[in-house]
Amino acid sequence: MCFSASASFTAAGLLLGLGGVAARRTRCVAELPYALIPFWFGVQQLMEGALWLTFGEPQQACLNAVLTQGFSAFSQVIWPLYIPLAVWLLEPAGWRRHAIAVLSVAGATVSVYLLWYLVQVPAVAQPEGRHIAYIFPHFHQPLATALYLLGACVSPLLSRFGRVRWFGALATLSLLVTAFFYAQWLISVWCFFCAVLSSVIVLHFPARASGGSLHRAQARSV
Repeated sequence: MCFSASASFTAAGLLLGLGGVAARRTRCVAELPYALIPFWFGVQQLMEGALWLTFGEPQQACLNAVLTQGFSAFSQVIWPLYIPLAVWLLEPAGWRRHAIAVLSVAGATVSVYLLWYLVQVPAVAQPEGRHIAYIFPHFHQPLATALYLLGACVSPLLSRFGRVRWFGALATLSLLVTAFFYAQWLISVWCFFCAVLSSVIVLHFPARASGGSLHRAQARSV
């Protein structure tokens, strides 16, 4: 996590397990990307936990660079593309699906943009007390930030499924809290909060019961 290696590894173990539970409860391939969001957050937290262990170890400078770029690839490139696409795959036909498709394009656009910058100017991570600061100033350009938020936060809010909207609301709320209290370490802290809050995704995939489809059961939560 953003506060210690042990906390990050603990969160990773929880999220990997929850992602596996959600994946086993899916009933079609289209549901799998959304179900795996906690799993991929767990992988990201594993990277940050391992990154903590490389600080102050000159012989691990190469590993530090690899883990920094891996974490940054998740935070900068994967999430603004993956989240809206996963939500879009869940959505049945209708105006919401079309709107989420537009936000998926916004997310893909900023993902390509941020990937190009990460290749040109690799991110740098440095410990600051009980936090990790990731340095990539290009992320804070207003247009890039707006497109990122449209993809990663707004797309779940447009879903017809109430429990998907929960995740979008929690991700947005955690961003506001992080920006207010931890602005200097925004990327690390917000990714941790989003990772933990992604545990609510498993609620979208209840244990299979007799009678009724998954989507009919979830429609009652709208």
